[in-house]
Amino acid sequence: MSIPDLNLLVTLDVLLAEGSVARAARRLRLSPSAMSRALARLRDTTGDPLLVRAGRGLVPTPRAIALRERVGQLVQDAEAVLRPAEKLKLEQLVRTFTLRTSEGFVENFGPSLIARVGEEAPGVRLRFVQKLDKDSAPLRDGTVDLETGVIGDSTGPEVRTRALFRDRFIGVVRMGHSLSQGEITPSRYAAGRHILVSRRGQGKGPMDEALKPFGLEREIVTIVGGFSTALALARASDLIATVPERHTGNLRAGMYSFPLPVPTPEITVSMLWHPRLDADTAHRWLRGCLHDVCAEQLTDS
Repeated sequence: MSIPDLNLLVTLDVLLAEGSVARAARRLRLSPSAMSRALARLRDTTGDPLLVRAGRGLVPTPRAIALRERVGQLVQDAEAVLRPAEKLKLEQLVRTFTLRTSEGFVENFGPSLIARVGEEAPGVRLRFVQKLDKDSAPLRDGTVDLETGVIGDSTGPEVRTRALFRDRFIGVVRMGHSLSQGEITPSRYAAGRHILVSRRGQGKGPMDEALKPFGLEREIVTIVGGFSTALALARASDLIATVPERHTGNLRAGMYSFPLPVPTPEITVSMLWHPRLDADTAHRWLRGCLHDVCAEQLTDS
């Protein structure tokens, strides 16, 4: 099916409003002959004369009268769709954003982000859901607006990203633990009883690979799904938690943290979103809030 020339809607709207080819031509900055040709096309497209001669002027046909209000509204709606987005008025914004993050990220950065959002846009509500994997499907299907984490192989190629901060893993124990005193060597670290953090429940992690060149193997006593859980267990026992340093800054208060005695690669924590939200002014504002909160909190720490 051929697609009609939608520019004719604007021409029809002006012709019906003016009731004159000459006045419509001046309004649209066309020549009278060009406007006459446009009217002929409209008559051919609609199958109706639309405007007919009555004395020295033109009068609308019943079909034209019936179309007048509809055409005017269609043109207004089209102009609204194609008009640049209005400036975001945060004080009037009412919206719920769903963020998928680890529980440690929420506990560490959530309070500051909620405070920032509440101060600038009281009508905005943040909904945090737990990140159980790195699948991009929730971003793609719109159930999640924004996500934080380390970019992985399962991250969709179309997903937009922006780095929030770089992080490194450290060891954490309760105050008074044997590792809170003296030099921590690879042997001392490996000899302890450990907590492994794995969302997928795997039995080994990057630290186990890092210990192999030293001929060492650590004893993993328990496996948990999040860093905050690991820290809670370490705080109440002699277990050792290995967690990202910046990711868990507030959660380690009152505990002893130490650099790992073996080299481990740094990680980059990023925010991720689907490209359909890239130009959304409210979403862009939220991304800016999250980036600023992370930067400010890490600067103060």
